[in-house]
Amino acid sequence: MTYKTHSACRKYILILASLLYLQAVNAQADFSAAGSWLKDNVKDLGGRAVIVIFKDGKIIYNQAENDLSRKQKVIGKFIAKRQGKDPDEMMQDFTSTTKERIASCSKWLSAALVMTFVDEGKLNINDTVGKYFPVMTANGKGNITVWECLSHLTGIKAGSLKESIESMKNIQSMDEAVELIAKQPMEGTPGKTFHYSSIGLQLAGAIIEKISGKDFETLFTERIGGPCEMTQTDFGHGKVAMPAGSGWSTAEDYTKFLSMILSEGVYKGKRILSKASIIEMQKNRVAKDAVIASSPAEAGNWGYGFGEWVMDDAVENKRSMAVTSPGLFGSFPWVDYNLHYTGFLFTFNLKNKGRSERYHELKKIVDGAIKNN
Repeated sequence: MTYKTHSACRKYILILASLLYLQAVNAQADFSAAGSWLKDNVKDLGGRAVIVIFKDGKIIYNQAENDLSRKQKVIGKFIAKRQGKDPDEMMQDFTSTTKERIASCSKWLSAALVMTFVDEGKLNINDTVGKYFPVMTANGKGNITVWECLSHLTGIKAGSLKESIESMKNIQSMDEAVELIAKQPMEGTPGKTFHYSSIGLQLAGAIIEKISGKDFETLFTERIGGPCEMTQTDFGHGKVAMPAGSGWSTAEDYTKFLSMILSEGVYKGKRILSKASIIEMQKNRVAKDAVIASSPAEAGNWGYGFGEWVMDDAVENKRSMAVTSPGLFGSFPWVDYNLHYTGFLFTFNLKNKGRSERYHELKKIVDGAIKNN
């Protein structure tokens, strides 16, 4: 090969490489609108927030915004001191690896854990709680089914969140938690009365502990957390786990779980849940004639499956193509099957005013970025 020919080949290779690079860059979704939205809304999101988007086997967007107001800093440090924690550590900027309480985002994790027992044939969603706990039967609640527990349709009257947390403080075992629930009054017919609370998932958690002889936290690590490489996710390490709300996680860790849900039960080639169980979880269980005793305002007209809200269609027993499980502190995870991606807004904020509108607005922006890719 002459020098002239070699030089021409080299130029051709460089041009080709540049074109391939530009093609790869242009193929990436433009999330600038999501970034602008995050910056504009961060103060209303608690002053610290992260957005993580996963698609095609990888995280394609990871953006944090931190802008705590003076008032938020003062309140945060006051809470830290009351809890005996380091104020500076608690008030650090959020990143995708920051570990924080995820509240009701825990419900999705817990329902998935329960369904691993269904996959193994050790549990049936039509089993009754009375089969495992005679105290429930003795108090007239033995006919409540597992599927009703997973979808907040037990018909048992629940107290406020504060009351639920207070009542659990002195509980020493899952059996004690079940006894406490057994004594609560009924407010409607099981399967026909929706009350968003911790009761159903607490019962479901107690059942799998009874079946396995292991505590809830260990079961989660063995069956979901470990296989999905969620090394920074747990349920608080207390004496008794609260499956409905005691979870801690990071944006990246929780995204690993979402990626498994998106892949219909598979994480990095390993089957965690059957596709049948994923589908069962994503069917709306709330009938049109169901009595809505209590539901968070941000849920709007969403239906509910097992541990997750159905976002795109509230037809009873029909699978949804978009599902979510937002938490009390503002975190908003979702999976969209039509566009085949997952999203997670990770934050910590007690104020819920305007949440529903922000959730819909953010998802619409991200959907648009994915569609225009």
